[in-house]
Amino acid sequence: MKLNTIENLKKRKSNYNLNKDIKVSDEDIIKMVEDVFLYSPSAFNSQSHKAIIVLGDEHDYLWEDLTLNTLLEIVKKEEKIKEVTEKMNSFKNAYGTILIFEDEDIVKSLQEQFPIFKDNFPIWSEQGSGMATIEMWNAFAEMGLGANLQHYNPLIDEKIQKRWDIPKNWVLRGQLIFGEIVEEAKAKEKIDIKKRVKVVK
Repeated sequence: MKLNTIENLKKRKSNYNLNKDIKVSDEDIIKMVEDVFLYSPSAFNSQSHKAIIVLGDEHDYLWEDLTLNTLLEIVKKEEKIKEVTEKMNSFKNAYGTILIFEDEDIVKSLQEQFPIFKDNFPIWSEQGSGMATIEMWNAFAEMGLGANLQHYNPLIDEKIQKRWDIPKNWVLRGQLIFGEIVEEAKAKEKIDIKKRVKVVK
């Protein structure tokens, strides 16, 4: 049986060589992200995962100014400064970024309501944002766009909160960068699937 879900999953790669010359409208991207967050599952229907869609000049600011300057405050070696600058420029060259958050207030509220599951709610919350992330990533692949997932949190959390007036209870979990694919990523080596998936009857 051939499934579109699997065919789209095969297209999803970590594409880093991206540009802004996309053939998809902002409206289609926004609708996709809204639908993913509307229909993605979450434990106890908590809907604790949140997103900020960063486009245009704000996307450029995120990588050229906000993140780069934060890293340059930490990095001192000249060769590392060049490496970090080139990497941030590659992210800036992409079209946009989805900032992915978890609402800690929702998680804490569930921990109080259901103390027997207290230790599990942070895990389930992460699983929810992970599912939403991969669903967006797959949708970008179906749209013909490339994406890569970054994690510059918590280094940039405070500056992001101030820049876009984000509630402090929204904790940054990842940055999904997307754009037109300039050069397709090479296939990565895979472990024999029989060593990873076991069938019992």
